[in-house]
Amino acid sequence: MLIDISRLLGRAGQGRLPTGVDRVILAYVARWGGQAQAVLQKGTWRRLVPQAESQALFALVQNPTADFSWQLGRLIARACVPPWPSQDAKGRAAFYLGHSELDRPGFAPWLHKTRQKPVFFVHDLIPITHPEYCREGETQAHTQRMRLALQVGAGVVANSQATLDSLAVFAQQQNLPMPPAVVALLAPAPLPVPDAPKRPMATPYFVVLGTIEPRKNHLLLLHVWRELVGLLGPDAPHLVVIGQRGWECENVVDMLERCSALHGHVHEVGRCSDAQLAAYLAHAQALLFPSFTEGYGMPLAEALMAGVPVIASDLPVFGEFAADVPQCVSPLDGVGWLRAVMAYTDSQHPERLAQLDRLRAWRAPTWAEHFEVVEDFLERLT
Repeated sequence: MLIDISRLLGRAGQGRLPTGVDRVILAYVARWGGQAQAVLQKGTWRRLVPQAESQALFALVQNPTADFSWQLGRLIARACVPPWPSQDAKGRAAFYLGHSELDRPGFAPWLHKTRQKPVFFVHDLIPITHPEYCREGETQAHTQRMRLALQVGAGVVANSQATLDSLAVFAQQQNLPMPPAVVALLAPAPLPVPDAPKRPMATPYFVVLGTIEPRKNHLLLLHVWRELVGLLGPDAPHLVVIGQRGWECENVVDMLERCSALHGHVHEVGRCSDAQLAAYLAHAQALLFPSFTEGYGMPLAEALMAGVPVIASDLPVFGEFAADVPQCVSPLDGVGWLRAVMAYTDSQHPERLAQLDRLRAWRAPTWAEHFEVVEDFLERLT
């Protein structure tokens, strides 16, 4: 089979940390890389990489070296000099696991020319359903990507039923048929087991995890914390904001940098290793996840897998993998979030203890289950 790793290489080459989409690509490389060839894309340039260089690229993305950029350049150069590798995929399944590059000119004719059977992984339709939360121009680009997936895809894998339902509505609106499709839930990334006695901070604290962008609703939490500090003073719990600054988040940045009431109670962690994240989560009162919309919600799954309570938005997609474990509050209900945070600040509060009791019976989705669904889907496609 073929696996497109263009997004992984581009982000790793820029020194950027893996996102949820990147972790999906890495999981597919780990599962099928040993029997696959790599696909590389950059703009309108595309290539099926020879087997030997593909294996080296798969190894490199799974274990980036200090000289990553040099190694990457060397491997790509080897892949692009004579003798030219065959560019005929002969009906082989090709996984396109990120949304990047799918809206570039000439992509559909290239798929046809190389005789691939493309299978597209759809993570969400948020730029189409909620354009107000995305960069300018992203709605048009994502519309092109989803139209292409519907028009030329041999199949579609969605990360949730909510995502697949959104795609079906989009197909109907665009008057396009739905290709064969399946839902395969994602497994949370296993975090290192932290050294239990070492708390990142002595006072009770909460964690919010994810890129700082409008749909993540950080602004609501910061206003809640300003109110908490006003009510409780130095006894107010702390908030740890873990995630890189994204786009159109000026209001959140203004609060983080200029709101004196939050200084000393809100801590921004722009870059966080898995070991640091594990330590922050292990001792948190709860993970806070007040998003307006999500295609899946990996931070929620990661927190539950670590045994940490979660207060989250009341989004239907969370119920697909988290069942009734999290405490859910509307992302518009500031007073409800204030009340929930105050309750969970007490480690022995009945609401927090009740969630911990529900959490004992919860089981995380696994990659084994994911790939069992996808393998059965591939058999039906062929």
